Order: sequence, then structure tokens, then C-alpha cells
Amino acid sequence: MSTTPLAAIPVHLFSGFLGSGKTTLIRRLIEQKPEEERWVVLVNEFGQVGIDQAMFEARDDVIVKGLPGGCLCCQLAFVLQATLVNLLHRHRPDRLIIEPSGLGHPAGLLDVLRGEAFADILQLRDIVVLLDPSRLDDPRAREHETFNDQLAMADAVALTMSDRATPEQLVAARHHTEALWPPKKWVAEVSHGDLPLSLLLESGRHRAETARRVSGGHDSLRDAARQVVVLDGFDEAVPQPGKPQQESGMALGYRTQSWRWSAEDVFDLDCLTRVLDRLPPKLRVKGVLHTDAGWKLYNRGDGAASVSTSAWRKDSRLELIAEAEHMPPTEETLAALQACCLQGQKSEVKW
Repeated sequence: MSTTPLAAIPVHLFSGFLGSGKTTLIRRLIEQKPEEERWVVLVNEFGQVGIDQAMFEARDDVIVKGLPGGCLCCQLAFVLQATLVNLLHRHRPDRLIIEPSGLGHPAGLLDVLRGEAFADILQLRDIVVLLDPSRLDDPRAREHETFNDQLAMADAVALTMSDRATPEQLVAARHHTEALWPPKKWVAEVSHGDLPLSLLLESGRHRAETARRVSGGHDSLRDAARQVVVLDGFDEAVPQPGKPQQESGMALGYRTQSWRWSAEDVFDLDCLTRVLDRLPPKLRVKGVLHTDAGWKLYNRGDGAASVSTSAWRKDSRLELIAEAEHMPPTEETLAALQACCLQGQKSEVKW
């Protein structure tokens, strides 16, 4: 193992509200990664099970670590430091990429990255916020404190889902970002997550003068987290066939509902997509599932869903995230999902 001191490792932070396409963009950047570089990617999820980490294919030159169960900025801030120390010294990356939860506030995360433990080791580069132009059509999103703080603290803006946005939505998003202070270094329209790697490699240092106000909700969660100890590897217990493990959480006005199934449980893909597509449209839905058509990744944000092939084989996972009033009844949802399982007698789904 190298004894050269760690120094000035570039850190790239990609923030953005729920469903803005952060994981897709990072996956596209990995496809462009210089061969000589080793990257560490730290993925934070508000939900209780790690699904975003399952979206990355295993490879020796990219180490992906998931931290589910809350926001890095508050609930997991005290876990983050120990996790980073371990990752940096074990893997000695050339570059560190961090994807906070869609409900995460960057200020608390910056406190950790700029703390004494990482002085001279980490060099924070431009913070990029991802913005789906259609999100601005929703008054509740435009007025959401964390949504606006993410935009205010960013150095640059990637307008994601631009292939799905109307010309009017793109113009409105441009006007919105141009009115932000301080001015952004760049604003780029991104289709299918294809951000040029040059914007990452040539990025400057984060501007420390950007607004750093933290909402009261995040502050209270961070204070409560001081009393909590989170153990690494907590999700290693393997579910038994036919007996899904269920988790739920509540914070910042949002609820999460999660399940994990044994890899031996196989779902009817047609049945499964019918159940998921009929869930309330305001739900953020993502999962990696073993189906009769192979392992599939299901991803839905703002009502638009996609199904693609997944390299994950460890277990099946599904996560629902929504404002509390939009979350469907847990037992009804689980019953509908279980009815799609091909292991044992399959019953009719009554939706």
C-alpha cells in the first residue's frame, strides 16, 4: 500500500431535488472516466435501503459506497466523516464524487468536507445542482426551502431531462437560473444525463461566498443524530425467500417506504410494472428487482417511468418516497407487490 500522503483530492458534489437525474448523470460521467484515474463515488439516499448504489456496475477503478437512511447533511453527518476516512485511506482515489439525497442541504455536508479531518486532503470543486425544468411548474417545488437553497449554493446548474422539457420550460429554467445570486459559472442543458466530462475535469474551486443558510428542519435532525450510532454494513442481513424485509422512515415532511426480497423471489414483470405504474403519480419510485425477464431497474420521477437491465444480483429492493399525505397504505401496496411474485401461488391483483 502506498505511503504517500493524501493531498488535494478533487471533490465533486452533485446536488438536486428528488428525481432530478443525479445517479444517471454520474453513471454517464463514469463511462467517460480517464483510464488512469480511480474514482470513489459516495451515494446518499433519503430512503432506508440503498438502491442507487445498485445502479452502478462493479468495476475495479470505481468504488461505489451507499449511505442510505437519511441526509448526509444532518442525519448522517457524523457517519460521513468516518466513512470518508475509511474510503480515502483504503482506496486512495484520484477523484471523489458525492451524490447527496434529493432532500439534502449542502451546507452541513460542506462543514464535514472542510473540517479539520480533511484539511489539505480534499479540495472541493464546483458544486453542480441538477434542475429538471418541469419542476418549476410546481409552485410547491419553487417555494421549497431546500430546493431553493440547493440552487443558491451551487456554482453551476445542469438542466436535466432537457429532452423531455418543452421549449417554454427550458426558457423559463434559463431565466430562473440567470436570476440567481451569485451568478452561476455555467448552465448546461443535459439530455439523458450526458454532461461533458470536461466540465468536471476543468472545474474550479467552490466559491465559499455562496449562501450557507441551513433550514431549521435540517438543524433539528442534525442535533438528534448526535445521539444515534449507525453501523456500517447494517443492510447485510439476507432476506429469506417469501419473507420481504420492510423499513419506513419520516423526516422533513417526507415519508419513505422500503422493501427487500431474497434474490430467489422472482416477479412477473408485466404484473409488477402494472402495480408500480398505478401508484400515485407524486411518488418517487425506484427499485432493482429479479423478474421473469431478468434483473430490472425501475425508475420513476415526476410520473415518467423507465425499465432497464440491471447488473445487481444481490437481492430485490424497492423504495417509495413522497410527501406524507401522498404515500399509499403500506399493507395494500405490499399485498399487490407480493401478488406479482412467481414463487408459490400467484393471486389476482385488485387495483
